[in-house]
Amino acid sequence: MKVTVAKSAGFCFGVKRAVGLAYEEAAAAEKEGRAVYTLGPIIHNEAVVDDLRQKGVRVLDETLHCAEDGSVPADGSVIIVRSHGITKAMHNELAAHNWRIVDATCPFVQKIHKIVSEKSSEGYPIIIIGSPEHPEVQGIRGWVNGPCAVVSDEASARALTLSADHEICIVSQTTINFDKFQESVEIIKALGYHVVVTNTICNATQERQREALELARKSDKMIVIGGRSSSNTQKLVEICRRECADTLYIQNADDLESVYFPTDSCVGITAGASTPNTIIQEVSLKCQKN
Repeated sequence: MKVTVAKSAGFCFGVKRAVGLAYEEAAAAEKEGRAVYTLGPIIHNEAVVDDLRQKGVRVLDETLHCAEDGSVPADGSVIIVRSHGITKAMHNELAAHNWRIVDATCPFVQKIHKIVSEKSSEGYPIIIIGSPEHPEVQGIRGWVNGPCAVVSDEASARALTLSADHEICIVSQTTINFDKFQESVEIIKALGYHVVVTNTICNATQERQREALELARKSDKMIVIGGRSSSNTQKLVEICRRECADTLYIQNADDLESVYFPTDSCVGITAGASTPNTIIQEVSLKCQKN
């Protein structure tokens, strides 16, 4: 059996940076005797969130209360803004407290915040192509100073009601499927809107999707690893299933306990941006043992 792991599988730059900062702050806080929180789960990976919890890092909900017991962080606590980013209003609210803020927002997401803030201030309505429920998209919307719409599929694109009197600025969620982004842009243009398009899909996302597509085409079985709430992992699953009918969506090696791998098969493995290398390695070894 041949097992091939995609080179681009696993942590992207933004996630690696955010997780690294969380572990650094956890170690420093233990010495200094201060509490550490992340604003929402640091990434969409339960194993990483659980490991950080064991090191004393707790999660705040959107009301800035601890998700575990409803308590409010004490003065001097460390609050880590995750890689997805947050709204401008939430930034201001955090700054109003006597906490130390560690901003781990992905630089590529920060770039989108700047684009939509500047363009909307110039009078451009904003269209974000992505999932309206995703925290990154919700954060981006919070930097828009005017009309804004989120397009997630063909139906929402055709249902747009923005004024066509001014050029519209289009950006995208960093982890969206590139083909879906292009399709949405073409639909919006066909509706008669004049658009200024900025492709803000992360280069690492495009490379991961491209490599997953190529690997799925030549694999008998494809394994995609990632958290159930990970948007970019779900998109990898969609891409792989179009090319390889036998595509499995798993969270860790335990999910392969009852899976059989023929000795003459070719197995491809890829993983979402929030999947640690340790889990990818465990899955690879499990495939070879099964």
